[in-house]
Amino acid sequence: MFELSSKMNDERIDEIGENHIGTSAKNPLRADAFDISDEEKIKKIEESVRDILNTLGMDLTDDSLHGTPKRVAKAFVNEMFMGLNPKNMPKPSTFENNYNYGEMLVEKNIVVYSTCEHHLLPIIGRAHVAYISDGRVIGLSKMNRIVEYFSKRPQVQERLTMQVVQAMQEALGTQDVACVIDAKHLCVNSRGIKDIESSTVTAEFGGKFKEKETKREFLDYLKMGTKFE
Repeated sequence: MFELSSKMNDERIDEIGENHIGTSAKNPLRADAFDISDEEKIKKIEESVRDILNTLGMDLTDDSLHGTPKRVAKAFVNEMFMGLNPKNMPKPSTFENNYNYGEMLVEKNIVVYSTCEHHLLPIIGRAHVAYISDGRVIGLSKMNRIVEYFSKRPQVQERLTMQVVQAMQEALGTQDVACVIDAKHLCVNSRGIKDIESSTVTAEFGGKFKEKETKREFLDYLKMGTKFE
């Protein structure tokens, strides 16, 4: 019975990993996720990476590899997965729409660097975010920072797209927010099927962006080339 159960679990693990299944609209974090400091996490991860490299047979006395465990640990905590920690959430400053701009605002080609939570391999792409003001506007760079914050986690692209929209909606006090992300997943490009040409597109439309004409206007903006001499 145990062997059958283990086999079924392995099959489920493979299914989730290969089919890009997410289990929640929120990143699955334990309740004690922040009970230890970042410094303590770096030490623990450094030890784990050292164990992995040793298991692979790498010679950690070599000058090139000696500092790798600590470099990886610091990158995990301070860079690649810094978006897991709420203390790093950007403060999305908003302002009164004093100039009464009532049309759509679109921020295109926001760089996305994230990490697939199934294989811990990079997700690299572009996000396009838009909103229609309902009395408040947000600083343009804050839109980039919101995308960056939610990207810096073990992620699935569908969840990332939803989280960007939800954060913008909360900051602006309006449902009229949309996001489209087009990204390459190295778990597809570099392993498994090894398809280096494919990319994944996800979209989340809120409020007026669910309406056919508004959605079409937004998508038409994305077709416009951006070139400055």
